[in-house]
This record gives sequence, C-alpha cells and structure tokens, in this order.
Amino acid sequence: MTRWLAESGVGDLRFVVSSPNVWKHHGAAVTAALPAVAHLLVPDGERAKNHQTLGRIYEWLIQSGADRTSTIIAVGGGVIGDTVGFAAASYLRGVDLVQVPTTLLAQVDSAVGGKVGINHALGKNLIGAFHPPVAVIADPRLLDTLPRRELRAGLYEVVKYGVIASRPLFERIVADLPRIFAREADVLTEIVAASCRIKAEVVAADEREGDRRRILNYGHTAGHALEAVTRYRRLRHGEAVAYGMLVAAHLGVSRGLMDKDDHAALAELIGRMGPLPSVTDVPAAEVLDSMRRDKKVVAGRLHMVLPHGLGDTVIVDDVTEKETRRALKSIGVR
Repeated sequence: MTRWLAESGVGDLRFVVSSPNVWKHHGAAVTAALPAVAHLLVPDGERAKNHQTLGRIYEWLIQSGADRTSTIIAVGGGVIGDTVGFAAASYLRGVDLVQVPTTLLAQVDSAVGGKVGINHALGKNLIGAFHPPVAVIADPRLLDTLPRRELRAGLYEVVKYGVIASRPLFERIVADLPRIFAREADVLTEIVAASCRIKAEVVAADEREGDRRRILNYGHTAGHALEAVTRYRRLRHGEAVAYGMLVAAHLGVSRGLMDKDDHAALAELIGRMGPLPSVTDVPAAEVLDSMRRDKKVVAGRLHMVLPHGLGDTVIVDDVTEKETRRALKSIGVR
C-alpha cells in the first residue's frame, strides 16, 4: 500500500479517517501498511453522513496541523468515503484524497468517480462536490469480514453496471452468484474490475454529470427517495437501488423500451440475492415528493434513467406522476 501511494505522488503528511467497526477489523493491518500522522474514528451509516460528522473531521484536521500538502485517507464504506471525501474537497479549499474502500459497494461505486458529499434531512447527497481521489486501493480480501447483507448491498450496484452497460457482466453475476457469496477472490476481483472499468469510462467522458454520466443514476432516483422517506434507517443504499432498478425497469417495460424477458431476468436475479426490507407501509405520495427534490431535477423536470434491455439505457424527462405511481406500486409501495 505504501508503494502504491508513493507511485501516486502522495506525500508523507497523511491523516486517516475510519469508523470504529472498520477499524476493529482492519485497523492493525492499515496501521502496519500505511504510516500516518494520526487517525480519527467517526460514526458510520447514512444517518451519520451529516454536518456534525463533517465538523468533527474539520476540527481534528485543524488541531492536528493538517495543511495543503496533507493527504486525507478514507478507510471504510461508502458513507465514510463520501463524508471524508467532502472534508478533503472543502478543507483549505481542497487537499489530496485517497480512498481505501472496505465494502463491495464502495469498491465498485462510491470510491470511484470523484463524487463526495453529505445528506440533508430533506434529501440524500444534496450537499457535495466533485473531488476525484489521487488513488483508490480496492482489495477484495477486505470483504472477508463483510456481513452477507452488506455484500448483497454492494452486489446490487454491480447488477446496475450490467444493466446499463454490459449484458456479459449481468450474465456473469447470474452464473457465478454462489461463488460471489462464497467470496472467491478471483470472481470478486473480476466483477470489481469490470464495474470500475465501466464507471471509469463513463466518468472520463462526462466528469461533471452533464450528459452520459447520468446513466450511473439508474435505480437511484426512486432508490434515494426511498432512503430519505424511511429516514435512512431501514434500507442499505444498495437495497434501495435494487428497488429503484425494479421501478425503472417497470417504466421501461410499460414504455416498450425493455423486453419483458429482460425485466423478468432482472427481477429473478434480485430475488435470488436475498430478501429486501419491506416497503409496503411507505406512502407513494412521500416518495414522489422526495423524487421532486432529487438533484437530477433540471429546470423543474426530473431526468430518469430507464433500461433499454440489458446493457443499454435511455434518459427521459417526461415520466408522469401516474406512471411513477404504478411503478412504485409494483414494488409494494402503497
């Protein structure tokens, strides 16, 4: 790890931020492999992705003497990566960031691409910035201690990449699901690498989400709304995205964009991966209201990513409330 950082041009003034649970499992290994000035442990989970946690990081950096030559290293899942990343983006108007993702979700998605930020009570990721890391160190061995539910949550994002850009990746997940859950290093390495390649290609073409990068939001429009409405307590991010993918797929089929067999294949794979928390008590009106505040609303029109089969998508801005209600009903929202 030290060699990789040196090759990335990372200096010696390094500050590590992680969470208590991650540090319990990986702190000793990180300390041995990654000499740092100091480390800070902050709360994890979507409810901790807020101004209070951000303020603790700022205060620690100031008191520790971090300057513009410093590098902040985020060791943890997506919440840690996003929050610490936003601290790096805004502290002294921006210092270097290194991501060491410890969950599958972070390895294939949130640690890659440069989006960082925190949540607001009225919506997810409404406060943030684009701040690409100078390095991302993704080691599949870090996933050995990951609870099965967290592994599943990350795998939903891999499924997303298959739907938006690679039918072969989708089919690989279908064929190798038992090996993935057995955490076989070779198959995990392959799906992580494939996901990162897809995201890197998309981000390289559209870093600031002006056009093509929007396809990465497949499943996230309804997914983010479900997270916000349930106060970030019920659903893991990947689980919310799984529901969001099904909502978008329902819209795709109803508009003649997606073949019913492809829709069935997606629903079957999500079902095989394990049960999702119920959303049958969630009011559709609240989900719709949250979707209207989504950061993908442009000039009052919500842009949604719909699947055009497996491996391709289209972006539309004319989905009606009636259509959305029907799609939400299809996943059990009342």
